[in-house]
Amino acid sequence: MNYLLKNAKVMLNHRLSDTDILVSDGVVVSIAKGLPSEGALVFDFNNHVIFPGFVDVHVHFREPGFSYKETIRTGSESAAAGGYTAVCTMPNLNPVPDSREHLREQLDIIERDAVINVIPYGSITVGEHGEELSDMEGMSKDVIGFSDDGRGVQSEAMMKEAMLKAKSLRKIIVAHCEENSLLKGGYIHDGEYARQNGHKGICSQSEWQPIERDVRLAYETGVSYHVCHVSAKESVEVIRKAKARGVDVTCETGPHYLVLDDSKLREEGRFKMNPPLRASEDREALLKGIKDGTVDMIATDHAPHSKEEKSRGLTKSAMGIVGLETAFPILYTKLVKTGELTLDELVTLMSEKPAKRFGLQSGIEVGKKAQLTVFDLEEEYEIDPEKFKTMGRATPFAGEKVFGRCKMTICGDKIAYKSE
Repeated sequence: MNYLLKNAKVMLNHRLSDTDILVSDGVVVSIAKGLPSEGALVFDFNNHVIFPGFVDVHVHFREPGFSYKETIRTGSESAAAGGYTAVCTMPNLNPVPDSREHLREQLDIIERDAVINVIPYGSITVGEHGEELSDMEGMSKDVIGFSDDGRGVQSEAMMKEAMLKAKSLRKIIVAHCEENSLLKGGYIHDGEYARQNGHKGICSQSEWQPIERDVRLAYETGVSYHVCHVSAKESVEVIRKAKARGVDVTCETGPHYLVLDDSKLREEGRFKMNPPLRASEDREALLKGIKDGTVDMIATDHAPHSKEEKSRGLTKSAMGIVGLETAFPILYTKLVKTGELTLDELVTLMSEKPAKRFGLQSGIEVGKKAQLTVFDLEEEYEIDPEKFKTMGRATPFAGEKVFGRCKMTICGDKIAYKSE
């Protein structure tokens, strides 16, 4: 099938250009103004913008094992509806992908049901229990990297062993950094809101302390190392210093950490995630980190749960929110339209930088597979979780008015999403 995308502004080499795009058999074959339409399905995207497909290196699609929360199909459809053409799925599943046999079950579902590129992580340890290395070598050809996301690797010796193995396989270690001994039953940030409302807090040290350990180990081993969902100002500073020292380290933060803080909390499960929303100075440090290159990319940590699991308030609800369908409009509305970031900076954080770090395709170029998304930046609407493609509904942004509606996502020879 041939697709001709006409009259849009296209993000090419960090600039918006008035041009058309012709896609044939899943490949971009021409980028020029006034392309002929013979033999092509034509889409006139006047006043719309075409971006390289977004890349999210941190999502939870819950299958196999927890398909009542999400499936590969619904998760990938949600990603496509948010403008994503590639996502990396975390391994806290059942079975945990800690061997070739266990990974195969997930790969088979991806091949059958995914509407975009879905690349899994293998676990660092068997069952994510932190006691024995997974079969990293056996999985290495089929995974994007290794992570025990959802749990921090508590043992320094185990993490060093994992880093050495990953280094030998030329794979990245992607770490959920959380020191269990410092949690003390906490479930929101140990800040003003927790103190005023009688909640148990999670201290920032539980995040930055294991990052401090891991960047030291990464320096010693030479492994490529990536930190998940950075939320605390101290974490940003640890990573900044590590980069200055020459450590091969990158990190991500989530949309919610960039636009919310614990003063915005409500007594509802849709405001509960791990790590938690922290203080305003943490949010400001993350924005500064993005501007100076310490924070490399934005990832959603899309983590759907059932309605019942998210209906128990801040105290007892499961941790995690959905984010694939709200990430771009929230960040465009709250950061780009307010002048905190340029449009190019946002797209770079959501596409080029994660793709480059994880060895995935980015950009729109002749000869490359078509991985692109179309947005109407002028359309204003209210975020309604009941209209999501994901099975999850928990978002702190429900009811927010935003700009930027995804109109189409093309992934190879498929139209992965088209707005109604």
